[in-house]
Amino acid sequence: MPLRNLFLDFNSYFASVEQQVNPKLRNKPTAVVPMMADSTCCIAASYEAKKFGVRTGTLVSDAKKICPGLKLVEAHHRLYIEYHHKLVEAIESCVHVDQEMSIDEVCCTLMGKQKIRENAVELALQIKKTISEKVGEYLKCSIGLAPNRFLAKTATDMQKPDGLVVIEDKDLPHCLFNLKLRDLTGIGRRMEVRLKRYGIYTVEALCTLPKSRLKEAWGGIEGERIYAQLRGEDVKRPPTHRQTIGHSHVLPPKERNKDDAFAVMNRLLQKAAMRMRYLEYATGAMSMGVRFLGGTKWREEISFSHTQNTITLMKALEKVWERYPAGKEKPLAVGVTLFKLLDEDQSTPIFFEDYDKIKSLNKAVDGLNKKFGFTSAYYATSHYARHSAPMRIAFTQIPNLELEDDEKDF
Repeated sequence: MPLRNLFLDFNSYFASVEQQVNPKLRNKPTAVVPMMADSTCCIAASYEAKKFGVRTGTLVSDAKKICPGLKLVEAHHRLYIEYHHKLVEAIESCVHVDQEMSIDEVCCTLMGKQKIRENAVELALQIKKTISEKVGEYLKCSIGLAPNRFLAKTATDMQKPDGLVVIEDKDLPHCLFNLKLRDLTGIGRRMEVRLKRYGIYTVEALCTLPKSRLKEAWGGIEGERIYAQLRGEDVKRPPTHRQTIGHSHVLPPKERNKDDAFAVMNRLLQKAAMRMRYLEYATGAMSMGVRFLGGTKWREEISFSHTQNTITLMKALEKVWERYPAGKEKPLAVGVTLFKLLDEDQSTPIFFEDYDKIKSLNKAVDGLNKKFGFTSAYYATSHYARHSAPMRIAFTQIPNLELEDDEKDF
């Protein structure tokens, strides 16, 4: 089988961007944090910091202990998005980018003579050189070349940082045997537990099982897809439908009280509702949650007729908030998620809502926020949190600066 895909993973992306823009951080152990507080977690670590054991999710207080001289940098999410677009532009000058998988991953399809190993390797090296020259020498990437996207992504994790790994048909499956189950895309913690119940503890065992056994382990057709992908086959997947839209935020110390938590929750909801309309969905349910300093959590859900109306959603939030648990524990983090999503043209407007008037209002508010920044127009319930919960980047999506930028230039 020919090489069909080229996959790029930008190494320690957030930390690498910080080292690129700030020479004082270069070659120094660096961690990116959401805020300057020992109680929060690192959201990225440079390779210099990783050598000491600092990882994504490491508590800042622990990171300081295990890595003397650790440089802490508060995250600059807008900067990471801007650099992402610069990197995509640099890659596009070498080969077309098929899909931006996340803020730090992209996938390309190889065409014609690019599928030949020597040419594919030459292309990969040209991409690395172009990124260094056009974007910055501290923006390193690992590149995987393989017969399908699944294996190309797997290859990027086999040599870091600045790696280049080729997986050909003749290498399969033995080149995968040293990997752990969770090194493979689609196998998370729960799936690993499920596989072990079927007696599958290693990638080697996974690769040697018949298709029927994998279908049974996965509980459906996904097992057949995994079987094919492990053998280099190019598997076409059906279009996906988005399941949820949501936001979460860790509260700074001064906002760790019930009233401020509610204001921040409203701000998160208004942001989620705006994104939902932009993506042309309507929601039929909402969940919200609070994590307290003591470690306990509170989570509630509410269902309703499908809607795109922010006011309707705020009323639902207020109704659920009445069940906020009594007690003296301080809220540490809040989150809200819209689910049961339908394409907007498949949803039926709520009978008692003036649909045209509400749609015009939402369109006007969204337009102001797109043009002047998200704090330009908002509902009063989020007034005291209008500067809280700034734009954040999830690794599975790239925020749209047009929608979520709080720092528009006037």
